[in-house]
Amino acid sequence: MRSSCRRHSWLVPVLLCACMVLVTQPTAAEGDSRSTEASGASEPGPRVARLHQEAAAVAQQYELVRREGKARRAEAQRLEKLLARERKQMKTLHQDLGRVARARYREGGGLPSTMRLLLADSPDELMRGHRVVWQTDLAVDQKVSRNLRAEARLAADEKRAATEWRKLQRRNAELARTKRAIEKKLEEARWSLQRQADASAAAGACRKATRLDQPDTGSKRGWVAPVERYVLSARFGGGGAHWANGHTGQDFAVPIGTPVRAAGEGRVVQVSCGGAFGIQIVVRHTDRSYTQYAHLAAVAVNPGEQVAPGQWIGQAGTTGNSTGPHLHFEVRNTPELGSGIDPVPWLLKHGVKL
Repeated sequence: MRSSCRRHSWLVPVLLCACMVLVTQPTAAEGDSRSTEASGASEPGPRVARLHQEAAAVAQQYELVRREGKARRAEAQRLEKLLARERKQMKTLHQDLGRVARARYREGGGLPSTMRLLLADSPDELMRGHRVVWQTDLAVDQKVSRNLRAEARLAADEKRAATEWRKLQRRNAELARTKRAIEKKLEEARWSLQRQADASAAAGACRKATRLDQPDTGSKRGWVAPVERYVLSARFGGGGAHWANGHTGQDFAVPIGTPVRAAGEGRVVQVSCGGAFGIQIVVRHTDRSYTQYAHLAAVAVNPGEQVAPGQWIGQAGTTGNSTGPHLHFEVRNTPELGSGIDPVPWLLKHGVKL
């Protein structure tokens, strides 16, 4: 019996250890999952795209509040001018009343009515004079009351407009601080993305596609410009030291990380890194034309994928033979360099005016 107890006594710590291992294993798995999620969240591409949208939204809100504040300020100034004019009229009116009162006193206006009636040459004339004076006094009283009400109303309106303007000023100051903070984060994320892109382009090996949260492109959208906000720079056919036989596309000057859109429905036929174009994507469209998107910082699609008009397929950068952040956009008759046509009239033919 003692031998049996001894055999079972060593099993207890073993079983306890096994239970502890089973309990701790899911926790470790959860930690790995969180680590993977955190790693994905820290990818510079999606971070830049998200910050890009946040910055655009805050900038739009800032501009709306700024315009509203400007309108409120103008309204407060207008009311202030009207109030000053009303007060000036009241001052003039009081001065006129003072002059009338002094004149009437000098002319005997200070005598009692009975005495003036006895001394009057013509009682009828005196009564008519009384009526005129009474009507005049009534009109003056009405004008004074009207002016006082107008002054009070204008003062209240001016105070309300000034209060609203100050509120908008404070709101705009808050938005300006938020805007600066987002822009600082965005700038850091942009250059982090570009360093990653430069490394890929130098190695000639593209990183895997970084999926982006897609915007609402609309179900009936046909063709679009490859970027939403831009400044047109080098045009098709232009000369320069960077192009042996003229510029082969249309350049859109945009910040690093700007989402690049598929110009129309099609299929991705090429994603490559390295060379003069840096990181690039080529799409074959339903009308058998091809579009190229070059000097990218990141791609969001893989070869063979179907893309919709306006879909974010990559992010602009400055890889390859590039002097600054921009998107090089080409339209070709074949997927290869050398078959390019001017993108501007091609887009116009498809209903897109740059």
